[in-house]
Amino acid sequence: MSHVKRLTALDLGFLLLEKRNQPLHVAYLNLYSPPPDAGPDFVQKLVERLRSYAVALPPFNQRLEGRFAAGFWVEDPEFDIDQHVIHIALPRPGRIRELLAMVSRMHASHLDRTYPLWRIYVIEGVEGGRIATYSKVHHAVADGVAGTRLMLKSMSVNPDDIVPPTWALPPNGRRAATGLLNAPLSSAARIAGHLRNAVSSLPGIGRELRLSFREYRDKHPDFISGLSAPPSILNRRISASRRFAAQTFALSRVRAVGRALGHTANDVVLGMCGHALRRYLQELEALPDKPLVALVPMSTRRDRTDSGNQIAFFLVSLATHLAGMAERMAAIKRSVDHGKARLANMQPAEMLGHGIAMMAPGLLDMIASARPSRPAFNLIISNVPGPKAQMYWQGCRLEGMYPVSAIADGLALNITLTRRHESLDFGLIACRRTLPHVQRLLDYLEEGLAGLEALASTAPDADELAKRRVLSPPRSEAG
Repeated sequence: MSHVKRLTALDLGFLLLEKRNQPLHVAYLNLYSPPPDAGPDFVQKLVERLRSYAVALPPFNQRLEGRFAAGFWVEDPEFDIDQHVIHIALPRPGRIRELLAMVSRMHASHLDRTYPLWRIYVIEGVEGGRIATYSKVHHAVADGVAGTRLMLKSMSVNPDDIVPPTWALPPNGRRAATGLLNAPLSSAARIAGHLRNAVSSLPGIGRELRLSFREYRDKHPDFISGLSAPPSILNRRISASRRFAAQTFALSRVRAVGRALGHTANDVVLGMCGHALRRYLQELEALPDKPLVALVPMSTRRDRTDSGNQIAFFLVSLATHLAGMAERMAAIKRSVDHGKARLANMQPAEMLGHGIAMMAPGLLDMIASARPSRPAFNLIISNVPGPKAQMYWQGCRLEGMYPVSAIADGLALNITLTRRHESLDFGLIACRRTLPHVQRLLDYLEEGLAGLEALASTAPDADELAKRRVLSPPRSEAG
């Protein structure tokens, strides 16, 4: 058997955790405006052009073989493009409301493991003459950063460029070139490889765990452990139904708040989310007394590969127990800075191992209990870098790039956003049954940003803030 690629530990983990009610694919809902000269058959011709690229390249031509540690990716000798490129129309009147409802239903369905684990839907009939694509790929094939890179490879800054679709473009990076083997590795060899990687990172993981234990023992005010998150309705068993909500915010607004208050754009995003979750849970009379804790993924990718998973994560307090916006933002920034400082001393394998070890008790509780009393975290908030310029796909102008992530038992809400050109495109995915009216979070995100803008309008200018940070004495490790 030729052209076989072994599963990584993370690939295997995503495949093993998948259940009927929790498909573990990630997706994008993209909105496009067709070119001005587009005729009535534009979408039909676009789909025909996409299907004409009937030969897929790795990883898009690879399906899963084997099970557990003996699993591997193998080229599909009967690859069928019609299984992967689907043309549908949005029911009238074609509002964004109907589009989001359609995506909610499609995201709840599993990818068929007898085929390569990806699919793209081309959707016509969106209001304003627009078209949309909903494209999903299994998390075992690509993480968020890799998935975004794969998508952007098929786009151009020139509206006249017609670039081949993602599956017809050669992969980037060393992993794609060297990950294909002439024969499948034995399961014993695969397990041995995983063990070697794990053992080599053990000293660093042990060092960081000892430091974490000291911070926990000394009650470091900014230390967040896998036991810090309070029980909440966000951490219940989920159904198979989904609710997707999406909205775009101007990046200039977020950056202006950050400059005025001395925060990064990511800090401001977390502040918006903290405010939105506080308001939403207050409305449901379900706000915990302790602050919600978010797991924030970060890429450890140090090459230009565009497949596989290379991620780590840290925990951040969203300070939802604080009513004052200024106090909440200050607490969030301290938590973020502390988490980043800790990760700066670790190698990628150490980051992942330390994070899993810290959260192990809470993760086990989330897996075993319908209502965990000690969740490892309350939700995931992920910020994925997107294109820095206006992009075009198949001659169409990109108007929105909304991530549609995954949720699981004990994790009923995921907030992911893409930084695109001058915009932040938020995608919220939730269990429809567990979290009612989750679209209200969009209103509260806007309310949170407006509140931060009001706070920034009374702040000293950026130069004075920078001077204060330089003159401030450094914080000791204990606080």
